[in-house]
Amino acid sequence: MAEQPSEEPRPESSALPDDVWEKFVQDSERDIRTSAPKEPSARARMVTERLRAMDEAQARTGGGGGRRRGRKKAAAPPARPEGWRTGPAWQERNGRAARRRRGWSVVGVLAAATLAVVAVNPSAALSWLPGGLGDGSGGADAAGPASPAPLAPETARPSGAPSAASAGTPTRERPFAGSPAARWESGADGVRLPEAKAVNGVPAGRIEEALRRTKEFLVASNLDPGVLKGGEPKKALALVDPLAEEYLSDLRAALREPTEENDPVWTFTRFDPEEVDLVGDVRVRGRMTVKPGRGAAGKAVIKADYTFVYAVARAGGGDEVTRAVVRRVVEVDVADLTRYQGTEGHLWILAVDGEISNDDCRDGDGVIRPQFPADLRTGPEPTGEARDPYDRSKQVAGADEGCGVVTRT
Repeated sequence: MAEQPSEEPRPESSALPDDVWEKFVQDSERDIRTSAPKEPSARARMVTERLRAMDEAQARTGGGGGRRRGRKKAAAPPARPEGWRTGPAWQERNGRAARRRRGWSVVGVLAAATLAVVAVNPSAALSWLPGGLGDGSGGADAAGPASPAPLAPETARPSGAPSAASAGTPTRERPFAGSPAARWESGADGVRLPEAKAVNGVPAGRIEEALRRTKEFLVASNLDPGVLKGGEPKKALALVDPLAEEYLSDLRAALREPTEENDPVWTFTRFDPEEVDLVGDVRVRGRMTVKPGRGAAGKAVIKADYTFVYAVARAGGGDEVTRAVVRRVVEVDVADLTRYQGTEGHLWILAVDGEISNDDCRDGDGVIRPQFPADLRTGPEPTGEARDPYDRSKQVAGADEGCGVVTRT
């Protein structure tokens, strides 16, 4: 009978053969070398040091070129017979300003974000720097104007922040270089209307008209060339229901004499033509939605959420270009006019919310003042969280005051 294999441990003398042990040692050393962290190249270290110096310089000079946030919300309606609506108040009635500015510094967080990109693609990161440490190609800038593929229209809330369409520094010839807005639609074409359907007892025809008027209001408030240069927004004002007398009075007062509590920039995009020139077109991205209104049937609410990107240069010449990013969230009450009082062909504005990114943080000046890199040395100290003004996956920032940080423009 064959002898059964022994279950006892092998004696120490039965060690692994020398050639097997040597191969095991060699393989282990190779795996350790492969998994060990590698020292960055001299080129990558140069970029890191340069960006760190930029960040430290920004910290010494303070913030600026940041984001401010404002809101105009309707007051709670008093008890009135059905068919009456109250106009939105320019500020909350509890004594707190309804629109609050928040400014955000640009350079500090941008440098930190770029450091992460260096680790992934050093050559591309190097080509972004002015004066470059890269290969001199300059990406799309060196090859001339690029035409990145346009994005499909936005139909739902994005899942995250967009990436830049191309690398490069903005110029008068390519004002949206390095910006996601390079792939956005231009002007009024970017304000697209959803299909009109009956909602909560409001006929489809009434919804369609209100959607169209809402677009007209956005265009008149944020794209009209005269308004952008500080002119009176006559077309936008003419669209507001004349029954909203208090609201219209507050808007006109803000335009005549802006104050910290009543600043027209929370409804109208305005720049000082003596300070900046608008460069190229305005890039736009966003969407409109329609939902049933609260309370009884016969009411719906249109919510228009759009981001406008403006490229500007210093007035009177100069090649330095920067961008201001303005996000508007406008809510419009749409009522069946056979049941509720209202003026045909006009809008009942419930609220205007928004953020202004790359601004000097001043309140009550009535215009947006974009900040260029040289301006950041004299800007206010940044406070608050860092935010990406292109990230439309998030709600508009809260109402806390302060000068915060934007990661890019």
